[in-house]
Amino acid sequence: MPHPLTLVGTHVRLEPLTTAHVPGLVVAANQDRTSYAFTHVPGTVEAAERYVASALDEQRAGSTLAFATIDAASGAVVGSTRFLELDYWQRDSGWRSAPGYPGEHAVPAVGEIGGTWLAASAQRTSINTEAKLLMLTAAFETWEVHRITFKSDARNGRSRRAIERLGAHFEGIRRAHLPATDGTIRDSSYYSIVAGEWPEIRARLRERLGR
Repeated sequence: MPHPLTLVGTHVRLEPLTTAHVPGLVVAANQDRTSYAFTHVPGTVEAAERYVASALDEQRAGSTLAFATIDAASGAVVGSTRFLELDYWQRDSGWRSAPGYPGEHAVPAVGEIGGTWLAASAQRTSINTEAKLLMLTAAFETWEVHRITFKSDARNGRSRRAIERLGAHFEGIRRAHLPATDGTIRDSSYYSIVAGEWPEIRARLRERLGR
């Protein structure tokens, strides 16, 4: 699997997701579930166990790195987030996508940040902004990726506004993309940040946190 990361900021700590986080995930998920209409958030111990097991299966395949989101002040679990769709490019006679995860020392060339949810008490706080700053810094400055993707159910205005506040570029709507959490077929809004845009976005995020 990709090398696990622990990302530490002033307001938030992102720890590699494990089964030890299951009780905290359940408590966080049940503070108030009214904002989870378009997001898969496990509400029972059994659901959280399946949620963690699925994330770790994907992690072993090299496509995902999953985190528990920890409130740095209280030490409590307040949600989860992850790197998704990690892809590994090799440059020999030209760029090509490596089939699967190519080895323990490989780093992703592109990826996605998603699967993010927060407890009601952590929403609209500095936790999400700093978590995104930590993840984007790791992606662009440690892995030196070319691109990070964000996507959301097109109906999820709260998620789309949060992505847009990061400064991500709106690319369009992929129609009838995949099954939604409410049993319908969803359209997905696609956004991206590429490496050349990162310094400006990093400065913007730091300024927001400073305020």
